Amino acid sequence: MMDVIARANWAEHPDRWQGEVELGAFGGDLCIIFNFIAGPGGGPRLHKHPYAETFIVRSGTGLFTLGDREITATEGQILIAPAHTPHKFSNVGPGPLETIDIHSSGKFITEWLE
Repeated sequence: MMDVIARANWAEHPDRWQGEVELGAFGGDLCIIFNFIAGPGGGPRLHKHPYAETFIVRSGTGLFTLGDREITATEGQILIAPAHTPHKFSNVGPGPLETIDIHSSGKFITEWLE
């Protein structure tokens, strides 16, 4: 049987791709975060997971810290933070930063480091 997850069950705003969903509750092995970071400087603080996280940049420009590397990424680029790697990112502007963040786990497990 296939589950259909309605946008109303994960989206924070009906008019933009923003929100998160744990697919483990539906038999999946992923969690997905749809980020919409409106202005420069916004983004998650330093953290890590016991699994890999993949970032797909839909639009805008972000500064990603992955371990000891800093990478500026733009629309269409994909980055991967390996398991247990401290990471964070922020919008460097000038417009919004939109990412899809895919966690290789059916449940979010996050250790905040800052």
